[in-house]
Amino acid sequence: MPDDSAAARAAAEEESAFSHPPVDPDVSSAYGDHPDQVIDFYAPKGEIPAGVLAPLVVVLHGGAWRAPYDRRHITPFADYLARRGFAVANVEYRRGALLPGQDASGGQDASGGRNASGPVAGRWPDTFDDVAAAMDALPALVRAALPQADPRRTVVTGHSAGGHLALWAAARHVLPADSGWRVDRPPPLRGVVALAPIADFTTAEKLGVCGGASLQLLGGDEHFATRQPYADPALLLPTGIATTLVQGRTDDVVPQAVADAYADAAAKAGEVVGVTLLEEVGHFPLIDPAADACAVVAEEIAQLAW
Repeated sequence: MPDDSAAARAAAEEESAFSHPPVDPDVSSAYGDHPDQVIDFYAPKGEIPAGVLAPLVVVLHGGAWRAPYDRRHITPFADYLARRGFAVANVEYRRGALLPGQDASGGQDASGGRNASGPVAGRWPDTFDDVAAAMDALPALVRAALPQADPRRTVVTGHSAGGHLALWAAARHVLPADSGWRVDRPPPLRGVVALAPIADFTTAEKLGVCGGASLQLLGGDEHFATRQPYADPALLLPTGIATTLVQGRTDDVVPQAVADAYADAAAKAGEVVGVTLLEEVGHFPLIDPAADACAVVAEEIAQLAW
């Protein structure tokens, strides 16, 4: 259990990250018929040399794949990236539904323990259907919505559960052959920057990350083992795509052990994954425009994008 000072620091970090008002996009585009099948686009606002198109950053939000947490909480981060000269696509996707009788808060156990009583995490297969569909639709949508963007210089980033989805989106070409989400070639990405990602489901479940969210995402104990090869990034290696994990050392939501397990799995598969560890940083500063950690994240993205 974290001591009082660590808990207070983590609470302050979360409060700061969620203190920013949502930022409206420049334009939104649907990639399907469901209300959650939408992408918000932010045009680059930084100074870009004449005739140079901006790299595209695809953002996948976190929130343990649960219904109460949508893309709005990460819009300040999307705007922050846009103000640093990136074109940004903030992707929404279907998440787990509330249980009967729950309000929007979900009644979650703030400790994040395995027995947390909150909304179901994710929808199988809908969450994965949506991320695959969004990535497939993105080139055409970008051409229409963001003519300032260069889809050839695309970096995918995501936070927490969104970090999982970012890694998964970059690994569809190594999915099992019978997967409907599999693509024949590696996606045309410059790279992935995964922020405190739920990147290894076995380790995450051992630690009870987000109240057993990865177990719920795959449909519970009955389906976990059979669905894990189709969903767990640590089993979808090597990808051949440049990948960096950014992790706060004091993160008590998705602990460093999860990132370490993914990096170890990559190494065993013959792939080198970059891991940037930030001292005295928890879970939320990575997406907080007021935090120094957010500038580190933007620089990691820039190193791959430019």
